[in-house]
Amino acid sequence: MTTPSVLTAVTGPDLLDDPDPDRVADAAATENLLRCWIRETGVPHPHGPALVLDLPASGAGLVADVRHWSATGWHRFGEVRLRDAPSGWAGVADAATVAALLAREAAVRGGAPSRTGTDLVARVLDSVRRTRTHIADRRAAPAPPPGTTPFLVAEQALLLGHPTHPTPKSRESVTDAEAPAFAPERRGSFPLHWFAADPAIVSSDAAGAEAERAGGFRWATSVAAELAAASADLVVPEGMIAVPAHPWQARDLPHRPAIATLLRTGMLRDLGPAGPHWWPTSSLRTAYRPDAPVMLKLSLGLRITNSRRENLRKELHRGVEIARLLDAGVEQHLARTHPSFRIVRDAGWLAVDVPGESPDSGLDVVLRENPFGDTDVSCVAGLVAEAPGIGRSRLAQIVTGLAERTGTSTRDVAAHWLDGYLRAVLEPVLWLYSGYGIALEAHQQNTLVVLDADGWPAGGRYRDNQGYYFAQSRLDQLRRLLPDVGERSETAVPDQVVDERLGYYLGINNLCGLVGAFGSQGLADEETLLALARDRLAALRFPDGPAPATLRSLLTSPTLPCKANLLTRLHEMDELSGPVATQSVYVPISNPFATVTS
Repeated sequence: MTTPSVLTAVTGPDLLDDPDPDRVADAAATENLLRCWIRETGVPHPHGPALVLDLPASGAGLVADVRHWSATGWHRFGEVRLRDAPSGWAGVADAATVAALLAREAAVRGGAPSRTGTDLVARVLDSVRRTRTHIADRRAAPAPPPGTTPFLVAEQALLLGHPTHPTPKSRESVTDAEAPAFAPERRGSFPLHWFAADPAIVSSDAAGAEAERAGGFRWATSVAAELAAASADLVVPEGMIAVPAHPWQARDLPHRPAIATLLRTGMLRDLGPAGPHWWPTSSLRTAYRPDAPVMLKLSLGLRITNSRRENLRKELHRGVEIARLLDAGVEQHLARTHPSFRIVRDAGWLAVDVPGESPDSGLDVVLRENPFGDTDVSCVAGLVAEAPGIGRSRLAQIVTGLAERTGTSTRDVAAHWLDGYLRAVLEPVLWLYSGYGIALEAHQQNTLVVLDADGWPAGGRYRDNQGYYFAQSRLDQLRRLLPDVGERSETAVPDQVVDERLGYYLGINNLCGLVGAFGSQGLADEETLLALARDRLAALRFPDGPAPATLRSLLTSPTLPCKANLLTRLHEMDELSGPVATQSVYVPISNPFATVTS
């Protein structure tokens, strides 16, 4: 049996509902740090209403009131105190103190210098400060502006961010003056910044019937030209190609020697900001306009969570490669087998090249289809996101509303909702891996769920050209569809690594995260939902290929490899650089699916 979740170990006011946004932001960050530490170091279920952490590297300890102990890791805490605080001092530990103590403890345990962790503490403080502003802004204006599409509402809902990341809202180098425009949590928007590039330094490609007829280069550059033409105040010099950029990136680019040279020689011209406003989505760098034919995934050289978010050339190739695989028969097969699930295509790209070994310049754009309109579609992260002091998450609103309308309990509604989600989202993702060896990095921010008029799951979508893996054992099969698949995109990965990544992103981040949201928000018992999910997954059959090894691990392995966001951040690793197998720290955690009773 899994460790039981505790719904009300400690009662009293929830710190996330405190009227002071500073206290809310600090409490949220402290909870994240504790959740990371518990997961990454295997802290067991506490005996009693308080969690006690011994931190001998500092000669200290922490005591946290437990509000909810989660079988999947979405624990909730009340006040956190320093153990053995001096007499007469309350000893309340803020996020900076907790971050410093945990960083030192992790460093000493891992044999690193005890000073390791300075960057982590700084980024925790940056995340707290920005979260405080997001909460204050949203409390002042909780309702979205008229005309905001359901898709954008969800993209703007992540006020607190990833619940098991130590610095979910850290955005180094974004100034206080820029933040209101660039932050989706603040419902920001901005005009694109435009450059004009000589065709000799522009690379491009695109897939799809229209692109294949016109030629990939011509199609992608014409899409950019059409977007530029919507800016009445923008004049693109004749014979040059319009290339859009994020305003922050445009400010940074001229300081890069290669770009400065192109600007000085006239091969590249800075045309400035122009045109209608675009809205940042949950990733910050993907810009959205409801009436535009495409979304724009722009390079953004900020460190967000664990990485600098610039498009790598292999990722640009990967998006087009996936689109061509879909056209070669994969999409048709998927539509027959799972008609409510679709891949959102990153079907074209445009990039300025710089001289040297790598052409990556930081001035490039992915052209992503924009298929949503007024469809009620939400990234899962936005659906489960808490709204501290404002109201309940969209998921909680849906579940409680369905329970009231149907006269059933929220637990029963949660079970039915999760079952529908498994059918709409998880089954197609596992089928795609079984049938073709294509694994999706289906974490909660990349995974979208389509909701019907009542709020039940009616379909699924996946987005992100960065997040695909091809199992090496299946490359011959894929190359029968597309002969050069995986070569320029560097998408082929050893099966063992693919299974590990899919197990984390789909099993732990996505599914366990959803179950944890149901539990931590008081909607259902996590063990019941885990048992339902385990039995549902165990009953799956795969007529088009072998059962994924990932699925066998989720059902039977006593432990699962899990990305350790605190340790990854502590070691200052960038998840977009280096081989896939070494981009993050992974640790084994107890598998909640393997031990739960049916």
